[in-house]
Amino acid sequence: MIKILVVEDDLDNNGFVTTYLKGNGYQVESCFDGEQALALIKEQDFSLIISDIMMPKIDGFALVERLRRKGNKTPVIFMSAKDDKPSQLYGYKLGVDDYVTKPFDIDVLMMKVGAVLRRVQIGLDDALTVGNLTMNKEERTALVDGEELPLTVREFDLLFKFLSCPKKTFTRSQLMDEFWDYDSSATSRTVDVYMAKLRDKTSACTGFEIVTVHGLGYKAVLK
Repeated sequence: MIKILVVEDDLDNNGFVTTYLKGNGYQVESCFDGEQALALIKEQDFSLIISDIMMPKIDGFALVERLRRKGNKTPVIFMSAKDDKPSQLYGYKLGVDDYVTKPFDIDVLMMKVGAVLRRVQIGLDDALTVGNLTMNKEERTALVDGEELPLTVREFDLLFKFLSCPKKTFTRSQLMDEFWDYDSSATSRTVDVYMAKLRDKTSACTGFEIVTVHGLGYKAVLK
C-alpha cells in the first residue's frame, strides 16, 4: 500500500489533509515539524511526503535539503502560504516535485498526489512509451515509429530520466551531479549543449517536448 507522510504544524490543516488522504485509500502518517519527519523517515519508507515550509525546529526547505543530501529521493510536494516566485524556485532547486500554495483546493492537491505517484511508478519501469517513441532501459534501445533513434549512452539516460518524470524540472546542477559525476570539465554549458542535441534528435517524436525552465533547467512536457 502507498504510504504518505504529512508534515504540517497547523493542527487543523494537518488533520484535514490526513483525513482526506485516508479517505482516498492511502496509508498516512502525520507529524508537525521537520525534526519529527526525519525521525519517521528514518524508521519507515514513504512513497510521498507532503510538507509545509514554515514550521518550527526544522522547516520544509531544510527538511528537503537534508533528505536530498543523504540521497533520499522520496518525492515531495510542498503546500505552503509562501506563494512568491523565489520560494517556489528555491523549492524546485532543492528537489521538490510539486508546489501547492495555500489556501488550496483539496481536489487539486489530490490530483497532484496522483500525478507524482504515477511519475514515480513510471520511473521504476524498465520500458516506457511516449507518443511514437519507445524506450527500453534494460536493452538500451530507443525506437521512433519502429526505427532506431541514434542516442549516445548519456543522451539515452538523460532522455529516459526526463520521460520517467514528466513535468518535473531538473536543474542543471542536478543533471551534472547525476550524469557527469566527477567530470571536472563539465559545466552548465555542457548540459545546454546536450539538451540542444536531444531536442534535435527527438524532433520527430510526437508525444513530448523538452522545454527550458527559465533560471532553473529543463523538463519534459507531454503533448
